[in-house]
Amino acid sequence: MTDRLETFSVEHSQPQLRFDTYLKDRYPAVSRGVIQRLLEQGHITVDGKSVKPNHRPQAGQVVSVFFPEPTTAEAKPEDIPLSVLHEDADLLVVNKPPGIVVHPSLGHDEHTLVNALLHHCRGQLSGIGGVARPGIVHRLDKETSGCLLVAKNDETHNALAKQFAERSMSKLYQVLVCGVMKNDTGDIQADLARHPTHRKRMAVSPGDGRPSWTAFRVLERLRGATHVEATLHTGRTHQIRVHFQHVGYPVVGDSTYSVRPNKRLEDDTGTRFPRQMLHAWRITFAHPGTGESVTCTAPVPDDFQRALAKLRGPAS
Repeated sequence: MTDRLETFSVEHSQPQLRFDTYLKDRYPAVSRGVIQRLLEQGHITVDGKSVKPNHRPQAGQVVSVFFPEPTTAEAKPEDIPLSVLHEDADLLVVNKPPGIVVHPSLGHDEHTLVNALLHHCRGQLSGIGGVARPGIVHRLDKETSGCLLVAKNDETHNALAKQFAERSMSKLYQVLVCGVMKNDTGDIQADLARHPTHRKRMAVSPGDGRPSWTAFRVLERLRGATHVEATLHTGRTHQIRVHFQHVGYPVVGDSTYSVRPNKRLEDDTGTRFPRQMLHAWRITFAHPGTGESVTCTAPVPDDFQRALAKLRGPAS
C-alpha cells in the first residue's frame, strides 16, 4: 500500500456529531485513534485547514484525508548500544545520539532506537504506541540528541503522557542559533500548524495553529551565532526549530528551515555543521510510581562541543 489522498465534500451539516466520529463512520476500518493521530499531524484538513477532533461537520466543507503508507512490520530487537541515564522497573531515560531514528518508518525499517530498546528491555515496554512505537512517550528528530523518556508499561506511559499534556514536565534544550541575539532572555509564543504545502514541515499559523510557547536564555554569544538554553512549555513538532526561525535566529545546521542563514554562517566562519545543533539537555518529571521528582541530564555530545569551540574561535 502506498500513500493516498482522498478528498470529498460534506453533504449534510451534523452539529451534534464530532468530526472524528463522523470520519470513523465514513472509514469503519480505521480506528478512532488513527483518525485522531491523522488530525493531530495535520493529515486531515477541512477547507485546507487543520481542525480538532471535536470540530462539527458542516455542509459544503471540503475534507482532505491523507493516508501515509503504514509501517506494518513489527520492529525486531537489535543489539545496539544504549546510553541509559536512568532505569527502573517502570521506565528508563536514554541519551539518544544524533543521527539515529527513534522508531521504524518508511525508509527506516531497522537500526532505530526502538530496535535497541526491544533488545535492552526484552519485551518490557508499553504497548500504547503500537508495534512500531512500543514504549515511546515522546519523540526527538533524527538529528536531535539527548534525553528521551521510555515507558515499560501502559500505566506509566499514560501517567507520563498526562504530564506532557498538562505541561508539568520540565524540558530544557541547548541550542546553537544563527546570529547574535540581543536580548538575554525572552519568550516566543506563536501558534504552530502543519505547513499548507510541505507536509513534512511545520509553520507559524496565527489563529489556526496550536498554541506554542518556547522560553529562552542566552548562555554565550559567539562568532555569528548564539548558544541558547531553551525551555519547552509546549511540545509541538519542530517547535524549537520553527520558533527560532520565526524570530530571525534559526537553528545552526538546520537544512530544512534555514538554508541561507546557515550558508552565510558557514561562509563567514569556515565551519561546516553536520546536523542541526539541538540537544535535549535536561528533563525533570514526577515518577508515576513513587511521586518523587526525577531529573536526568544528557551530556552535550562531541559534535555540539566541537561546533561551540569553532564558533568561539577568532574570525578567519
